[in-house]
Amino acid sequence: MQPTPEQVRQYIADHLDCTHLEVRGDGAHFEAVIVSPLFEGKRTLARHQVVYTALGERMREEIHALSMRTLTPAEYEAERP
Repeated sequence: MQPTPEQVRQYIADHLDCTHLEVRGDGAHFEAVIVSPLFEGKRTLARHQVVYTALGERMREEIHALSMRTLTPAEYEAERP
């Protein structure tokens, strides 16, 4: 059974301190906007590794593709109008 966007959102929220989290997708391919203070001082690859660690085996077994925008709270606020 393929996970829903809501399930993927919950998987991330359960293991990562997020101030904002959006997930969209079709069951195999997902897009996420993840805002977390844990991303402070980290480059994009390191931020993505934090998310992959939070998802654990689900990334290998359930989720075939995850496109992410990983932002700090300050970066997210700077993007908002």
